[in-house]
Amino acid sequence: MAPRVMNRGGDERSLACLVERSAELKRALVGFALSSRMERHLERFISESAGPHGALIGDEAIDAIDRFALLYRFPNGKTVLDQFLAGWPDLSAADREMLRGWRDPVDGIFEICGKEGDSLILLNLIDDLEYRAYSNMGAAAFRPLPKHGFVYARLVPIGPVLDAWLVSGSMRSYRKSDATQVAQVALELATRLPELVHRNHRNVEQAWQQMRAERAAFVDFCGGDELVLPPAEAQERINAFYRDRQEAALDGRAARRPPNIPGVDVLAFELPPELADADTIGVIYDEIDGLNFYNEYGMLRDLFADPALASDKRYADVLRGYLRAETIGPLPFRRLAVSHPQTVDAVFRKILRQPHFTWAEHGEALLRRSKSWYFEHEPRPNRTVIGARLSELISR
Repeated sequence: MAPRVMNRGGDERSLACLVERSAELKRALVGFALSSRMERHLERFISESAGPHGALIGDEAIDAIDRFALLYRFPNGKTVLDQFLAGWPDLSAADREMLRGWRDPVDGIFEICGKEGDSLILLNLIDDLEYRAYSNMGAAAFRPLPKHGFVYARLVPIGPVLDAWLVSGSMRSYRKSDATQVAQVALELATRLPELVHRNHRNVEQAWQQMRAERAAFVDFCGGDELVLPPAEAQERINAFYRDRQEAALDGRAARRPPNIPGVDVLAFELPPELADADTIGVIYDEIDGLNFYNEYGMLRDLFADPALASDKRYADVLRGYLRAETIGPLPFRRLAVSHPQTVDAVFRKILRQPHFTWAEHGEALLRRSKSWYFEHEPRPNRTVIGARLSELISR
């Protein structure tokens, strides 16, 4: 059984009380995650986290349990945290507000900027935002951390205080002398997971501006924002575009090339095998969805130009594959519907076997059903903007 959570009355509480209460709630949540009710799911999660390396130990195990408690999703889409909230109806409104804030924890690599009382002032190298962090073990948890060093940590908000965060799970610290290696890891995380960067609204706006500028350059270089080419030609065209961009960037800089800009002879783009084997590749640089590549897009365009091709299983399978794919959003369907307004209804009627289907009436509902994942979050630019401090550390 999960440990009992005692309520405290009133929403007006001092920061010290909120830190203490958040620590109590966190211990209760972890206890729930470790309960017999969650045992089967936790064991599978731990096994998957360990991978081929075997069992997790020490801080790795603590971190895995913490991720399980905050982020693990059951087949119905609910998290362990959701189950915890549902299982404790006597939690106060203030407690529920705090716990709901934990659905979106901040994972980051932080530079230790200083200590103030029981808190630690941290600069997240990934989103370039500053966080005031507390520990459920008090200031003693921060004493072993190196002065002006770095720490990998996960933070959850201490609601309703906007600038107070609780360290969740384990911390891994690094010395100031490790700055170059730490910065490289942060850069790799920021590049692989741009959603971590997008917590900073300034980064988001800057990324939109950069993407719009690159799209304009793409349209100017390629003669439009949509191409249909054989794979080898598509790869050559994209690389030519990026070489042109690199040359233009170098022309506008000092004679000494900055160390983080690759030479113009470096391959900028290489098609993955599943695209390289296609007859044609669709390349679309959209204002919202950015640069995307689509397998056998030429067949899809032929299908919408001639709905009779829907009787050919090869063409029908391409459209059905697009509808099922969890990596293809609404963009190609919307593009094709706009380009072929006279035939779009006939194509979908044959493929879906719905004789009364019209794109104007049913198209958006179809996309929201088949591409529900796309609509779960607001659009974000598909690029990473690096903050000033991380850029400084990388260029050393």
